[in-house]
Amino acid sequence: MKLAARFVALLFVAALATTAQQPSVVLKAAVVLDGRGQVLRNSCVTIEGSRIASVGKCTGRVDYDLGRATLLPGLIDTHVHITWHFGPNGRAVDRDETPQQAALAAAGNAWATLMAGFTTVQSIGADDDPAVRDALARGAIPGPRVLTSLAPLNERTGSPDEIRAAIAARKRAGADVIKIFASRSIREGGGKTMTDEQLAAACGEAKAQGLRSVVHAHSSDSVRAAVLAGCTQIEHGLFATDGDLRLMAQRGTYFDPQAGLVFHNYFDNKDRFLGVGNYNEEGFAAMARVMPSAIDLVRRASRIEGLRLVFGTDAVAGAHGRNAEEFFYRVRDAGQKPMDAIISATSRAAQALALDNKIGAIAPGLDADLIALDGNPLEDLTALRRVVWVMKGGNICKNQTSQARGR
Repeated sequence: MKLAARFVALLFVAALATTAQQPSVVLKAAVVLDGRGQVLRNSCVTIEGSRIASVGKCTGRVDYDLGRATLLPGLIDTHVHITWHFGPNGRAVDRDETPQQAALAAAGNAWATLMAGFTTVQSIGADDDPAVRDALARGAIPGPRVLTSLAPLNERTGSPDEIRAAIAARKRAGADVIKIFASRSIREGGGKTMTDEQLAAACGEAKAQGLRSVVHAHSSDSVRAAVLAGCTQIEHGLFATDGDLRLMAQRGTYFDPQAGLVFHNYFDNKDRFLGVGNYNEEGFAAMARVMPSAIDLVRRASRIEGLRLVFGTDAVAGAHGRNAEEFFYRVRDAGQKPMDAIISATSRAAQALALDNKIGAIAPGLDADLIALDGNPLEDLTALRRVVWVMKGGNICKNQTSQARGR
């Protein structure tokens, strides 16, 4: 009975927080970052239904004056695990947890992520993701747009022919993208696991099926093999050399390294993960050793001309809703320029997801996924922690601006 009451309460809050679409809405903001590198001042954005109709000077009525806030496209996280959570026992695995409790936890992750300004995420690596994705798409629960890979492939998936068959099966099951493990976890050294032939089969078949391929790879040889196999995006790449990074730039491969949030989240919640799989003392020691390398990798990657660096946090239990903290490790610690970091989480991330004709920028014809920050992140990065307005598909999901007013 308590569980049902909590579920009803969650839906009630969602109903209050999300307004019905209006035929036409005009927003005014002191600063507009269009997601493609342009900065507009004292501009208006007109929304018609679920899409952006126009962007420019304010010439008529204003429905919502966002005051000193900065308006930008809804943020995109290209690597999360939306269903990962701490169970009722407080740990990353709770074998006594009920399906209902797990579903509520996933819904809570989705809500926290949306309220943090992330209107689209790519969740890679779980068979239970589609239920969350589809519930969000139906509007049954509030949260970001979700793309998912279903379960990942690895060297144990089998021969090249077996890998091709597995990818075709995932396509039939509704996968949006294919996740491939080409190396071990960093907690196990990160060495290459898949053969070049397996990688070529995996990424080649994904392309043939009209799907993107996202590859977990830490070691230099696994990164290089995945790039040469024509895979779409490399995750992590902790031991990638400058030569590997230049190869990615030459081949147009998207690169998603993690500078800090995932590591700090693990250490902040060490007791909750410890004892689960390779989350042991040796694994935590391995993560501690590579944390400086993660910062150095993003620093080096940011300097490679033409490298398609995108924003992904690898958010697991404990990190959902805190996705924006990754900006601080990238900009403050690794030296990535604030504007490039924002582009990596907006228009460039949309390109990586093959959704740039739909999201990732403030431009006519695109979906009205918009957020407003209290402050300008180009001048004060902490503004990314102060999300005061969220609109997804023309629906207002959050409005905490002091000057916003409705018609």
